[in-house]
Amino acid sequence: MEQHLIKKSTRIEVVDALRGFAVMAIILVHNLEHFIFPVYPADSPGWLNVLDQGVFNVTFSLFAGKAYAIFALLFGFTFYIQSSNQKKQGKDFGYRFLWRLVLLVGFATLNAAFFPAGDVLLLFAVVGLVLFFARNWSDRAVLFASILFLLQPVEWCHYIAHWINPAHQLPDLKVGEMYAEVAAYTKAGDFWPFVWGNITLGQKASLLWAVNAGRFFQTAGLFLLGFYMGRKQLFLSSESNLRLWTKTLIISAVSFAPLYTLKDLIMKNDAITQQTVGTVFDMWQKLAFTLVLVASFVLLYQNEKFCRIVGNLRFYGRMSLTNYIAQSVMGAVIYFPFGLSLAPHCGYAVSLLIGVLTFLLQVQCCKWWLGKHKQGPLEQVWHKWTWLGTGK
Repeated sequence: MEQHLIKKSTRIEVVDALRGFAVMAIILVHNLEHFIFPVYPADSPGWLNVLDQGVFNVTFSLFAGKAYAIFALLFGFTFYIQSSNQKKQGKDFGYRFLWRLVLLVGFATLNAAFFPAGDVLLLFAVVGLVLFFARNWSDRAVLFASILFLLQPVEWCHYIAHWINPAHQLPDLKVGEMYAEVAAYTKAGDFWPFVWGNITLGQKASLLWAVNAGRFFQTAGLFLLGFYMGRKQLFLSSESNLRLWTKTLIISAVSFAPLYTLKDLIMKNDAITQQTVGTVFDMWQKLAFTLVLVASFVLLYQNEKFCRIVGNLRFYGRMSLTNYIAQSVMGAVIYFPFGLSLAPHCGYAVSLLIGVLTFLLQVQCCKWWLGKHKQGPLEQVWHKWTWLGTGK
């Protein structure tokens, strides 16, 4: 057993590789979605339609809503690393972290300029405030708050309010109308109106969509869960941690099927039930599958052969911010009318191939860059500006 365990010194490598896996999954999903530009071939042959549907079902079942969740989990873990390092020096990282979130808004704006649906980084910057307030809480309080957020209390409140008063409805946030306007200016192909619309209307639509989708509370819960995992050193290779990850894998795998089935049954009810309880169970089944992916990855990473196979993900994960934003720029150039306008010619299978090739290209760029620098280019900027005035 000991021969197959990763050494203690490679603990961060597990996190880097897992982060790289999450960003890789995000780029594959985004390519299938044409970066939220749903224009596809209209007259593909039958065999290609079957292949496209299979590619879509498999990719979305594996990664959609889960890759983002892993990314959020590791955001909380990274906060633990940074705050812990400062605490050892007798310093409070909290207010420096607030400034770091402000900088993240800038990166979110840069990414959103090329991503019509808004950007998850802005959601992270907003919800990241929960980590600031929870930084000095006890482990028990952090875990309790994480579970509370993941239970989706607002959705349950809306459902109970509707049960008591059938006239109660969720507020109409006009997200559909906003995205229709986004789609219109994207199809027009004018670059500067596209950029301006994305960083204004697109970002607004994205945040409001996150409200409807339960993403605010789920993200907060995942941030705190990642923070808790950091405090408990759960990514450190030890017999006790391996047993815990094995239990997590079993419980999550067993829970996924009934949660998914219940979600499907709930979605056959009235609209308010779908929008509330349906959202809750959709978040829960995705969380269960996310934990299956994370636990499986961590356990497999204990094997040296698996480490070698996925070794490039470590480089990819170390430059996750750069890769995440770069893939949006590349996707916009490939699919959108102001660029190569390939969206109408790329079904799901071709789009997946483009995503894989983009990922492989980025991996080679990461290996080259990290051979000369300690961090990716945007990671260097974020680090330098985070510690502005300290000489770090």
